[in-house]
Amino acid sequence: MNHSFDELRSTYNEIIYRSYNASFDGEEIKISFNFEIPNLVSFNPSISFNKSIVTNKNIDDKLLNAIVFRIGLVELISYYKVCCPKNIILEAGYIDEDEQKWFKKLFYNGLGEFFYKNNIEVSEDELFTFINKGEKIVIDNVTYNGEGNLIPIGGGKDSIVTFELLKGFDNKTVTMNPKDEHYKCSNGVDLIAIKRNFDREKLMDLNSKGYLNGHIPFSAVVAFVTYLVAFLSNRKYIVLSNEGSANESTVIGTNINHQYSKSYEFERDFYDYTKKYFKIDINYFSLLRPIKEIQIAYLFSKLDNYHKIFKSCNLGSKENPWVWCCKCPKCLFVYIILRAFLPQDKLIDIFGTNMLDDKELENYFLELIGEAETKPFECVGTIDEVKYALNKIIEDNDNSYLVNLYKAKYYKAVDIDIHKLYYEHNVPDEYLNILKEAIENAK
Repeated sequence: MNHSFDELRSTYNEIIYRSYNASFDGEEIKISFNFEIPNLVSFNPSISFNKSIVTNKNIDDKLLNAIVFRIGLVELISYYKVCCPKNIILEAGYIDEDEQKWFKKLFYNGLGEFFYKNNIEVSEDELFTFINKGEKIVIDNVTYNGEGNLIPIGGGKDSIVTFELLKGFDNKTVTMNPKDEHYKCSNGVDLIAIKRNFDREKLMDLNSKGYLNGHIPFSAVVAFVTYLVAFLSNRKYIVLSNEGSANESTVIGTNINHQYSKSYEFERDFYDYTKKYFKIDINYFSLLRPIKEIQIAYLFSKLDNYHKIFKSCNLGSKENPWVWCCKCPKCLFVYIILRAFLPQDKLIDIFGTNMLDDKELENYFLELIGEAETKPFECVGTIDEVKYALNKIIEDNDNSYLVNLYKAKYYKAVDIDIHKLYYEHNVPDEYLNILKEAIENAK
């Protein structure tokens, strides 16, 4: 039996953020949280990493606790969505009115896909109310002199391009729940491995009983956790690999975006938030924000030594070793944009099959080219970029099934200058010049 949004909110009207704890005992730092939906369930997620990452010699305890408390707030989204209570009770801490608005915006926009897929209609104002019952952490002026970059590595082409562009810099890399591919993509640079344990079994049990489930803004979790890691490891820059294409809505004609927490709007919001509430000089930005997915594919097509290593398939990531499933829209998208710059035999060598000749992928293909109500609910580029790539594939005399379908029924001339910067960004000049030179000189 599936429970309705209204039924659940009337039955369970609050979720309580009871506590958090940061333990530095032994060789591992473990951070745990306690959330409770009264008369239903208590959740106890955690994150942990090796204490050896700590190189900051002047860790301010108040600032440390302030960051950890906020990690809990963003982790709470995974558990809030079970029944979307009208009140979030903060026993673990306190956030002021502006901060409440900031987190409410994150919850609302970050759960946009969740609302859409569950047919939920609710305004941002109506969604919930924060109720403070904990103590406010007052942060004093903290001395902080960070150096170098912290680069999140996801295993895909985007973070590899960032990593390669910044070779020669003082870099450390970071990832959550790493696989072999993450270490290979770090190419010998120190990889900080974060273990994230969310209360999977309890969530799956509730989902099986008809409680609500859906996508969360995972990149927002990554943002707060990597900020903590940057603070502990004395880094100055957190260098993301989110491109400008992530700004495009997933549901055409709306603001619903699967990639909201990868968008420039969130990037700017998070940057401003950390400056206001944490007050230290750690700068969060995406090096690839000024460019498009198709341009990243062009740069990546030149990096032959990564072509058999990288992986972007979410379904395939559940396998060991990580594989391309070749049956999902993410695999199809990556295949298409790389096929614009690489020959068919090279793509077949990477993926194991010619995905453009798979008739079973037609519905996903139509979503990618904008011939459906929505784009795929995946991290994919814009509709015009996919069409630009297909036009390039046509020029290569590719007669695969989906290419011929596009050519016969959906062809559109698309002009993209792959040597140009396109999007609003927050990239420091020194880094922007590196990207600009790479794009302008790419051949």
